[in-house]
Amino acid sequence: MSMSSFFKDCKRFFNYTVFSSKAELKSEVADSYLSWLWWFLDPLLYMFVYTFIAIIVFRSGVPYFPVFVFLGLNTWTFFSKTVRASVKVVQSKKMIVTKVYVPKYMFVFEKIGVYGFKMIVSNLLVVGSMIIYHVPLNWRVIWIIPISMVLLVVTFGISTIISHFGVFVEDLQNVVTVVLQLIFYLSGIFYSIEPIGNVVKGRVPEPYDSILVKLNPIALVITDLRRVMLYGEDPHWVMLSIWFVAGLIMSWVGVTIIYKFENSYVKVI
Repeated sequence: MSMSSFFKDCKRFFNYTVFSSKAELKSEVADSYLSWLWWFLDPLLYMFVYTFIAIIVFRSGVPYFPVFVFLGLNTWTFFSKTVRASVKVVQSKKMIVTKVYVPKYMFVFEKIGVYGFKMIVSNLLVVGSMIIYHVPLNWRVIWIIPISMVLLVVTFGISTIISHFGVFVEDLQNVVTVVLQLIFYLSGIFYSIEPIGNVVKGRVPEPYDSILVKLNPIALVITDLRRVMLYGEDPHWVMLSIWFVAGLIMSWVGVTIIYKFENSYVKVI
């Protein structure tokens, strides 16, 4: 598989991906009374639940805690839903796969488009919450761009590999669900894994906090988004760079496997 083929196909099927993402978003709210408002209400309600549990039950004293939870929850929701949907994404497109040719990794891009759009909508609530809780604005917020790129590349890489094996391994959905549940608790959605300056205390003892952030790219992304947006700290540049390269490698592996075996998918689905 040459990179030129990949970029050529991405350009060729870009309009299809955008159209499919829009169609899925519209179908989700077609029969709902509140329509697109659920894209705001869903993360907002989850934020209230986690904030209540952490502040009232566990008495968390993390500054700007509702925004703290919002950032973690939005990042996790994008990653987990994209990965989970990718397991059976080829089967879900059976009518298309059996009639016309579309590179199967474009279905992953479609899911990234759907959940990426929802993440952007949810992050508007993050901005609103930052204003409500008087979070000081600092110049390091510009680092959300490279941090988000790491999230996108890692998510795409993992999702493409999973989408291939999901065609042949029937029980993969159950395995992915269990693994994602474990990663959820290890990603610091409603707690801080490691200390952030003198502002936030880490919940995981040394040296396991540093190891956990280094080995878990979602924990790394969530921690660094909080650092740059809430507390004016620099991100973990070295680990972000390593995971960006790892994400590119996983993406190359996933796309290569799909190109090699996608002609056999029709026989299986």
